[in-house]
Amino acid sequence: MLSLLKTVRKFFGEAIVVTQEVDDIIQSPIVKESIINNSDCKILLDQRKYMNKFDDIQAMLGLTDKEKGQVLSINMNNDPSRLYKEVWIGLGGTHSAVYATEVSLEEYLAYTTEETEKMEVMQLAAELDGNVELAIKHIAMQRRDNSNQ
Repeated sequence: MLSLLKTVRKFFGEAIVVTQEVDDIIQSPIVKESIINNSDCKILLDQRKYMNKFDDIQAMLGLTDKEKGQVLSINMNNDPSRLYKEVWIGLGGTHSAVYATEVSLEEYLAYTTEETEKMEVMQLAAELDGNVELAIKHIAMQRRDNSNQ
């Protein structure tokens, strides 16, 4: 892993490592050191489930107290009327901030993991001869009309 990361950087490339569990990285000292030491850009999503052990994560990632506060603020005060999630981006210790990532209603419906919403899309698509795209457009238009009333 270390050799791969160094080779990629040598040729001005950028390796990207994505995991849903911080423990995937922490458990292997070799992986942890090669990834953390060679990562100028760090992107973190909601870390509330690690709130009780975030001091260890902070130390491992080399985050300042300010950055820790930013990360732990993610999605804590979102506007319920908008479809967005927050993400923290840290750039080599020189800049960090929390950003809102918002997608269109159509994109949200295409990628949602909420079972009731997926079922709504699939049921309407079945009525429309399997046309999922058209079902998404109809549901999005209906939701917009309902919110404007």
